[in-house]
Amino acid sequence: MPSINIARTIARELLSFTPCARTPEPDLVMADAEQVQAYTEAGRECGVMAPVYLHHCSQVCDVIRPGDTVVDLACGPATQLAQVARLNPDCHFIGVDLSAEMLRKARAHVADLQLANVEFRDGDISRLEMFGNASVDAVMTTMALHHLPTRQLLLDTFAEVARILKPDGGVYLVDFGHLKSERSIREFAYQYADRQPEIFTIDYLNSLRAAFPVADFRAAAQALDGRAQVYTTLLVPYMVALKSAPRRAPDSALQARLRELHDAMPAYHQRDFKDLSTFFRLGGLRSAHLPR
Repeated sequence: MPSINIARTIARELLSFTPCARTPEPDLVMADAEQVQAYTEAGRECGVMAPVYLHHCSQVCDVIRPGDTVVDLACGPATQLAQVARLNPDCHFIGVDLSAEMLRKARAHVADLQLANVEFRDGDISRLEMFGNASVDAVMTTMALHHLPTRQLLLDTFAEVARILKPDGGVYLVDFGHLKSERSIREFAYQYADRQPEIFTIDYLNSLRAAFPVADFRAAAQALDGRAQVYTTLLVPYMVALKSAPRRAPDSALQARLRELHDAMPAYHQRDFKDLSTFFRLGGLRSAHLPR
């Protein structure tokens, strides 16, 4: 959770009775090379998003198991996907994205890491025609659903997740939630402006403005017919997650590797990781693999 004045932000959000409207992103497909580069740099495992990715990686590890085929929706430059794939070499991962520039970055990143268990496909996450019914073991997506321009496409995406997922499959879908106050949105977006490219800060601002309300996530989740539960960060839905029940027993070796990644982060990233994990835990979201 960010290191802004949390108490002030929570109070503002709880007392805001007329929420600002959701504003879809100006660029629905991230294709500009400079924008993609800024997003990639800030999002790599040593970048400003490192604590967020590690938290979500731990959660994803709960819902996948060796031998699974796992689909990552809107995988972007594959920072999150590669992190999960590296920790789960016995799973096969398929990243899907609509941006050719993002897929180029993703393939290069996976090649640099010499990962043999990842492939990519060009596609629209709201129309997953490349996958058959009940054909995949798990579906994940992290910080990407806000790119969808309309609520209907969010509903369509969740319906596609339900269609391609096996009956006992795992789910971890997470993104920003829509905040009520424009001031809160700007505070979150600009909190680390001194650590990241300006174009990333602007993209972050647009992402928060484009985030879907919790009610939309709950409506979309109905397609999964109870196979996953909706969670939010405590009191203020800065993030919203949809997670299925764990599908593997706690893995001590995996826990140790996640702890190593946590301990390698600088102290300020560890603080952000703790804040995010705490606010999600207080909202009911837990993980057996989350570093503590």
